[in-house]
Amino acid sequence: LFLSTFTLAVSAGAVLLLPFSIISNEILLSFPQNYYIQWLNGSLIHGLWNLASLFSNLCLFVLMPFAFFFLESEGFAGLKKGIRARILETLVMLILLALLILGIVWVASALIDNDAASMESLYDLWEFYLPYLYSCISLMGCLLLLLCTPVGLSRMFTVMGQLLVKPTILEDLDEQMYIITLEEEAIQRRLNGVSSTVEYQTVELERELEKVKSKKTNLERRKKASAWERNLVYPAVMILLLIETSISVLLVALNILYLLVDETAMPKGSGGPGIGNASLSTFGFVGAALEIILIFYLMVSSVVGFYSLRFFENFTPRKDDTTMTKIIGNCVSILVLSSALPVMSRTLGITRFDLLGDFGRFNWLGNFYIVLSYNLLFAIMTTLCLVRKFTSAVREELLKALGLDKLHLSNNPRDSETKPSANGHQKTL
Repeated sequence: LFLSTFTLAVSAGAVLLLPFSIISNEILLSFPQNYYIQWLNGSLIHGLWNLASLFSNLCLFVLMPFAFFFLESEGFAGLKKGIRARILETLVMLILLALLILGIVWVASALIDNDAASMESLYDLWEFYLPYLYSCISLMGCLLLLLCTPVGLSRMFTVMGQLLVKPTILEDLDEQMYIITLEEEAIQRRLNGVSSTVEYQTVELERELEKVKSKKTNLERRKKASAWERNLVYPAVMILLLIETSISVLLVALNILYLLVDETAMPKGSGGPGIGNASLSTFGFVGAALEIILIFYLMVSSVVGFYSLRFFENFTPRKDDTTMTKIIGNCVSILVLSSALPVMSRTLGITRFDLLGDFGRFNWLGNFYIVLSYNLLFAIMTTLCLVRKFTSAVREELLKALGLDKLHLSNNPRDSETKPSANGHQKTL
């Protein structure tokens, strides 16, 4: 648990690193000779980037594998059972895993690029091997972000709609409260009348009762909400989300044009002016603040999209119902996403801040075709997800009007979710 907590702290540091660097650059430009900010300099920020890269490597390749193997270990046969025996078995497993990965990379390097310089570079674990391995992990994280972020950007509207109180347009909350109360009482009477020996019916009725209570709680919250919260906050938040998403897509489109006409738009195109020498944004401090907001928005959207994917739905942590193995897996996933966030932000042109330390040593960032393809895929996938999100309601109504809704052409699970009632008939929820 301590190692998982430390990994989450490193993830938070990797997320905050790029916004901190951007705001530090603007502060140094605004107060170049101020005595109280002399501690804030390029050396400090460069060191922080190196430390974030170091601890990310440490968590990914040492601490999290150690936590997983320690959780599964029991101690070697013949040794006294206890913490020492489990730690010994875990260390042996880590050494064997490291030798296995080193051997695989060695054989792959011999097969693909069999020359003296390539083989000698493998001896230098600290300066070449670990940064190269971390570069591969970062590329995988960027590909995962490419898949998660467009889904999350469209999913954010649904999530915020669930958290906020929607406007009551042509709705009678009192009537809905009366109906849901009657339904709750009916289910409670059925539950009291069911024999305890019929376990299946009891469990099903309890689940249905929990759903009804949840709906009743939401209705009570909507009824207690003020008119300002219902009619102003919800539309304002939705408009803000739409503006942020549109700006993100627009910046990516502009970055694609820059990549086609200017070589310096590449993530490794230039060394950069350095910290405190020039503004990273055309609009100065306001542009830097907008970049920071977009970076946080992309991170939240990527996490929401990650847990919205079908493959990772069962991976979502739940209160008092999450195994330690699943916690370790979630920590590793969040660390990979957060470590790849600065790389994705620079690749998409959200910010012009040149990556420092080991973050800027990724060879694939200098490949024009990879960077251009990444930008094109992000813009296309985000646009398609948003169009699908905002046209789904119209598509459902058209299918119903044409009588095609019974063919289950929709991907919405709520339209086809049915449940047998107590008398055997199908009841649509």
